[in-house]
Amino acid sequence: MIVRKLKYISIIFISLISISACNLAGSDESSEAAANVAPQVGDQVPNNLVCMVNDAYMGIPQLEVSYEGKIYYGCCEMCQERIPKEKEARIAVDPYTLKDVDKADAYIVLVGDQGQVAYFENERSYKELMAKSDLAKERNQRNQHP
Repeated sequence: MIVRKLKYISIIFISLISISACNLAGSDESSEAAANVAPQVGDQVPNNLVCMVNDAYMGIPQLEVSYEGKIYYGCCEMCQERIPKEKEARIAVDPYTLKDVDKADAYIVLVGDQGQVAYFENERSYKELMAKSDLAKERNQRNQHP
């Protein structure tokens, strides 16, 4: 009976050590993952990671499309074909100034949980909008309470 209990205790002890070792080994990976955190709503995103036809942050480099000396990005061959043909694929409206913005030159910000982006004339335009919006308050609260 005592031998049987010792056997079970030994198995539990070995299992706990194994689990702990796995968690310690994964801590380096989780540190690396934390360093490569996906952008949050309100963050600027690199132009080359955005499909400018779908207005969506894709998280990976997109296909380059040169048009009139500027570089645009699309996620597929269809998007590559649409960019030179359709002005709507190259031009957006700055939500603050309401001016047309060339997507190739825009300051692009993630605005939705599903990857939706908005295009701004520049960083100042974005910051002025944020200063006047509730989104700024929410973002500040989120940053204060990680």
